[in-house]
Amino acid sequence: MKQVVQNYKSGELAVLDVPVPGCKPGGVLVRTAYSLISTGTELMKVSEAGMSMLGKARSRPDQVAKVMQSVATNGLGPTYQKVMGKLDSYTPLGYSLCGVVEQVGPGIDDVKVGDLVACAGNEHALHAELNWVPKNLYAPVPDGLASRHAAFGTVGSIAMQGVRRGEPQLGDVALVIGLGLIGQLVVQLLAASGARVVGVDPDPARCELAEGLGATACGDPESAAVEAAVAELTDGHGVDQVYLAAGGGSNQPVELAARLCRDRGRVVDIGKCRLDLPWNAYYEKELDVRFSRSYGPGRYDPEYELEGRDYPIGYVRWTERRNLACFLDLMARGSVDVEPLVSHVADLDDAVETYQSLKDGELKAVAVLFRYAEHKGEAQAPAVAVPTVNVKRVPARAGQAPVRLAFVGAGNYATSMLLPHLAQRDGVTLSTVVTTTALSATNAQRKFGFAEATTDLDAVLGDKSIDAVFVVTRHSSHADLTRRALLAGKTVFVEKPLALTEDELAGVLAAVEESGNDRLQVGFNRRFAPLLQDAKQRFGARTGPASLRYLVNAGRLQHGSWYLQQGTEGSRFAGEGGHFIDTASWLLDSDPVSVYATAPSGNEDLQVVLHYPDGSTATISYVTTGAPSFPKETLDLVADGKVLRLDDFVRASVYGRKRWVSSRLPKARDKGQNAELAAFVKAVRTGGPMPVPLESLVATTSATLAVQAGLAAGAPVTLARPR
Repeated sequence: MKQVVQNYKSGELAVLDVPVPGCKPGGVLVRTAYSLISTGTELMKVSEAGMSMLGKARSRPDQVAKVMQSVATNGLGPTYQKVMGKLDSYTPLGYSLCGVVEQVGPGIDDVKVGDLVACAGNEHALHAELNWVPKNLYAPVPDGLASRHAAFGTVGSIAMQGVRRGEPQLGDVALVIGLGLIGQLVVQLLAASGARVVGVDPDPARCELAEGLGATACGDPESAAVEAAVAELTDGHGVDQVYLAAGGGSNQPVELAARLCRDRGRVVDIGKCRLDLPWNAYYEKELDVRFSRSYGPGRYDPEYELEGRDYPIGYVRWTERRNLACFLDLMARGSVDVEPLVSHVADLDDAVETYQSLKDGELKAVAVLFRYAEHKGEAQAPAVAVPTVNVKRVPARAGQAPVRLAFVGAGNYATSMLLPHLAQRDGVTLSTVVTTTALSATNAQRKFGFAEATTDLDAVLGDKSIDAVFVVTRHSSHADLTRRALLAGKTVFVEKPLALTEDELAGVLAAVEESGNDRLQVGFNRRFAPLLQDAKQRFGARTGPASLRYLVNAGRLQHGSWYLQQGTEGSRFAGEGGHFIDTASWLLDSDPVSVYATAPSGNEDLQVVLHYPDGSTATISYVTTGAPSFPKETLDLVADGKVLRLDDFVRASVYGRKRWVSSRLPKARDKGQNAELAAFVKAVRTGGPMPVPLESLVATTSATLAVQAGLAAGAPVTLARPR
């Protein structure tokens, strides 16, 4: 099997072929799926190995003391031979992974072969294809949690133990110094516990990431903004706890902790930073300095870790293993989101180059994963199934005159982009608006003239006089509300996305099959934009494959936006990406057959490449780091010696034998909402075909889901269609 190792004397890194470990009693043999590089601890070890002998001695004075003791006891010669022998040996790297149980040792009855487990330990959760892991250092992975996310279990346990040592309470204000991998997890755990968090890091990208994951404010340690945020949140008293998650030789973190902590506050050391405590500052505030020991109680106790002797829960509530299981559960329930932390995924074979890139600073990363081949070394190509639509359609009935519509949700998009068009449209009656809060329903009723306002969704779905239901709620509820409305026999308009997971999409199609009702439209409005429709018509039919480039200058979200709640609402691209995939597929007159997605480290920018049956490709660059003054959407379609150019739905051009440029420059960008709604209302009124075939809606949704799968796999994803 393959394993990543390092020679501490020479600094050499290598991927070696080594024997498979035996499956001893009291543990399990695990085939690794993903292992996580600790960009703090492991890189420090890698950097130390590259130092001179004097540098190594200076970096590890504790080891020097042991050597001196050995010299005094055993003499210089034997000690030298012992030290050189130990240094000139390969040592393993890694301590956090997820994999599949391949063999169960005697005495183990809580897992079986084939189970997915997260594993911990710098001797048992190594960057290796197979590891023997004792009972108290693994935990079963909850259903639905991705293996790449479960690989964070150990570092999550380290962050969790640090937070437990700080004993945060509801309403506390905490300061996290150092927003690397551990610091980002500490931020999320504190936010989940009800504390308000201020983060400190010199890297602006890490500060922005932490704010997106729950921090109230973040900034550079030299910035006055951090002290101002602390003063505002604490009425000038100082924070309740400080968590030191920084590394390095600077004493700045402990000095900053003393300055910003309240009287008798707690300072918890999680990372490995310099700790020359300024005596006066800590004494005058009587600060409580605490150390957090790795994953939790049981660490460094061989009877616990190797022999499997657990501590009674009545005496030790949170042990290493219980911390590991708890963190996995938090990820599975969406309380902690590690996906935004993944900066890079590399194959195990590329381990040496990956470590070197991290060490040299070429790869700037919060978290890096090693991906392992499945099924004895041969990786299977990832795929996302595109469900077929099997339905015995119930004949559509013509709607009433006027068409009666109900809205579920009345947020910003509904009230600014949909309802103004519908309220002015002849032949439409806004019957009922449903919201979760009475006042928002009343406001929508007053502004747009709904006949009724309610919070009772069941009453609306049971109202036979309502022809169609608009679902304009948060993303996480779209699939379920659509499913219920279809089963109630309603024509449904649901804003994108239709679904956030393959299971949600399957649930919608199951409702279509059960009810025979396929009257569904997803709010992919750009294909209805008059300017783009005109440009496509002038471009004309294609004879050869096309190349399409779509730049989406999405910009940054405001702090506090619910779009940042990725644990429940999906990634930003999962919510918005269907717009751009649908537009590309409409322009290319087919649905994609494969998707490849990649993301630069440290931000939300995405590059998505779609391949189509005729050889056409569409590249969607979805970026958040561009200039706000640059147009939001620009598109180029090239084929057969012609070019179609769209500039932010304000101007369009077609270049061929003759050049056409739109003479119409709208005062406001028309992205097609009005035309889309007109087509939808017509379909409801006449009982005619829906504006976009259901098969196309499903294909676009599957392709959007494949983007996330592709990022996770680091490989192209096939959109598999049943034969």
